[in-house]
Amino acid sequence: MIVTPVYWYQAPSTLQLMIDRLVCADGGNPDPTSTAGKDPAKAKELELRGWPYPRHLAGRAYSVIVHGDAAGAGGLLRSLSDWLADLQLVSAGHTANIARYIGYYEPYATSHEALDEDSAIHEEVRNAARTLMGKVRELRGGKRFDAGELEDPRPK
Repeated sequence: MIVTPVYWYQAPSTLQLMIDRLVCADGGNPDPTSTAGKDPAKAKELELRGWPYPRHLAGRAYSVIVHGDAAGAGGLLRSLSDWLADLQLVSAGHTANIARYIGYYEPYATSHEALDEDSAIHEEVRNAARTLMGKVRELRGGKRFDAGELEDPRPK
């Protein structure tokens, strides 16, 4: 579950750093000795020999909660959902992915009070977590078709 504010239509820089690391981890090399750590020439050679681009995160469930005070929450939610889907993660469902405005166009100085008073968003987030846990149970129980078993004609 990713819970994040929207900063001028974008994700915070720390979330962007996490995204970069997860993208690398998803198709990354499980054996760093094969590239002598981070030797670019060896990494390039390994990739050009036919790197399989393993999908270490494929089939895992996700939920995204984005909140803002004026604009951009929906766009960031779609962007993050697209990124997670590209990594072949599975959305937990529409109740698990939320874009909301807290203190819409109100002073930033009172935004924390507005969040504290918004009991509906608190319950929506709890429902998103419940939905995510339900999806995890479903996936672990093998109740879902796994498209990851199909051969990907465009692995990268």
